[in-house]
Amino acid sequence: MRGTSLSARGGLAALMILLALGASSPSVQAQENPPLIRSPVLSLDQDRMFAISEFGKRIEAELQADSRVLEAENRRIEAELEAEEKDLTARRPAMSAEAFRALADAFDTKVQRIRTEQTDKARALGQRTENAQRQFIEAARPVLEQMMVDAGAVVIIDPRSVVMSRAAIDVTDEAIRRINANIGDGRNMPTPEVTAPRSPAAPDAPATPRSPDTPANPQD
Repeated sequence: MRGTSLSARGGLAALMILLALGASSPSVQAQENPPLIRSPVLSLDQDRMFAISEFGKRIEAELQADSRVLEAENRRIEAELEAEEKDLTARRPAMSAEAFRALADAFDTKVQRIRTEQTDKARALGQRTENAQRQFIEAARPVLEQMMVDAGAVVIIDPRSVVMSRAAIDVTDEAIRRINANIGDGRNMPTPEVTAPRSPAAPDAPATPRSPDTPANPQD
């Protein structure tokens, strides 16, 4: 009888533990996702919302990877141009002034063209960031509008433009959670077609080797 009683008590204790765990689960979830504050004014850090979101992290990783590729390409091109310039300098003594001038002018033109192309690529990377941020905000708009409805808010302000406010009205973390659940990292979102802006006129190319027989400022 005593053994049976102890066994029954053990089973009852285990049941009570399971019930306690089950009862505490909603509480734990509530702590992880606290209810949205009821307030006519909400505060939102847009930069942090983009940077910490799955969408923003993907864009940042892609841009960093593409920037490294562009940097490596620039270093390779620079080395090739330096080698070409040295070769042209070495050939200069055996060439006429006219022949050297033609090759030097062609080299200048090539340098300016490459510089413009590489500058356009760098500008395109910056433009991609701006485009991605606009796309993110558009995708986040319905989420933020629903948060305003849930909170009974009439306005969302930028905390950087406020002198002082309660931390409770900052809904950045909740916005990130909802946006992540809604669009994830955005890979399946349609990418808007954007024409990269043209760069302004390239600066003057670096000086190229000049024949000693050629005046610095030849007159036509």
